[in-house]
Amino acid sequence: MVGADANPRTNLRALVDAAIVLARGGVVAVSTDTLYGLAVDPQSPAAIARLMAVKGRSGERAIALMGADMAQVVDDLGPLPPVAQKLARSYWPGPLTLLVPRPASMPAVLTGGSPLVGVRVPNDDAARELCRVWGHLLTATSANISGEAASEDPDYVARVFADRDVELLLDSGKTSGGPPSTVVEAAGEEIRLVRSGAIAWEAVQACVQHK
Repeated sequence: MVGADANPRTNLRALVDAAIVLARGGVVAVSTDTLYGLAVDPQSPAAIARLMAVKGRSGERAIALMGADMAQVVDDLGPLPPVAQKLARSYWPGPLTLLVPRPASMPAVLTGGSPLVGVRVPNDDAARELCRVWGHLLTATSANISGEAASEDPDYVARVFADRDVELLLDSGKTSGGPPSTVVEAAGEEIRLVRSGAIAWEAVQACVQHK
């Protein structure tokens, strides 16, 4: 694994190199909101299979996505449902993953066959700029072996994946740590908590109820 400074203001070359890795179906480790994640091209079934192998993860489990901004999310997934739009405007960039309808253009293997796909805009410059340089959404699954703890420490990520098929680590230093993103189903008129996380469920509910 190669490590590179991920500061988008000083090292655009590292982001371009990461996009080259992604274009050939490779895996890139990058900081996200609270923890490090693994990015691949979600449009490539082969890249998704490589990601699953790297994590030792069952293909039945869904992989979430991240984008540079809401416009990129809409470009790749289509218009968000109204309740998802409201939550996105309030909490993006930030650690809120919204489950919305998966378009036919996204491989079903990405979501374990589910008609919904998770997406967020992370509050992290390196992650957003990587998506912007790439030009599309990327996967945002945590950088850990399946069943083991995720980490905010790039050195830990480098050790864990030293002998696995992760080509590049975009090193932003330690992230803030803490819980992963809160996951909320927002595909219809009602919302449902799927996973507790960095944003309190009560705050999400209050946002939806606020006129």
